Amino acid sequence: MSAAAVVPARSVLLVIDVQGGSVAADDTGIPKMSPAAERLARVERIRTLVAAARGAGVPVVFVQEVHKRSGIDFGRELDGAEGVHALEGDPTTELAAGLEPVGDEYLIRKRRYSAFFATELELVLRSYGAEAVLLVGGLTDVCVHYTAVDAHQHDYRIRVITDCVGGSSQPAHDAALEAMRYLQRDAHVTSDAVLAALPDGAIELGGFPVPAG
Repeated sequence: MSAAAVVPARSVLLVIDVQGGSVAADDTGIPKMSPAAERLARVERIRTLVAAARGAGVPVVFVQEVHKRSGIDFGRELDGAEGVHALEGDPTTELAAGLEPVGDEYLIRKRRYSAFFATELELVLRSYGAEAVLLVGGLTDVCVHYTAVDAHQHDYRIRVITDCVGGSSQPAHDAALEAMRYLQRDAHVTSDAVLAALPDGAIELGGFPVPAG
């Protein structure tokens, strides 16, 4: 795949739900497929990607799931495998260290799985003139998958950075990746491929002009 295919024109990097619970060793109410050490390594790869995207002029948007402690905004989220999670004020709800917005970067707070549902994400992407989204974070089979589906239905190109997402279980992770590739045949990329593509003409691949002055 060419560099321009790995990182399509006018891409935005979406960092989905990389929160304290992503790296916590204890139970945070959400199943995880990997031991803590593997999750920590994944988060470190995401940090590297965020730094590279910033250096290449690719906008970074952070997404955070958060719920009121009263539980009023959980809706049907607790009807399945997940327990209570992402409560306001909990350390495991805060963004993972080193993965916070800087400058004018956006933080999208959501109450449901898709980062598009009842949030300002679509407005933010249109403000950037985005045509593609690069997806990292978790869970592969939940928030990443549903965000990818909505991005597809809004006619964005999707690129799921496969070694920077993790699922609720290995089978669920694998099935979600295949489901996303069913939607767009070029959806799967690796962090190494993205890092290799970013320096090769960032403006053409995904950079955005910054107004002078």
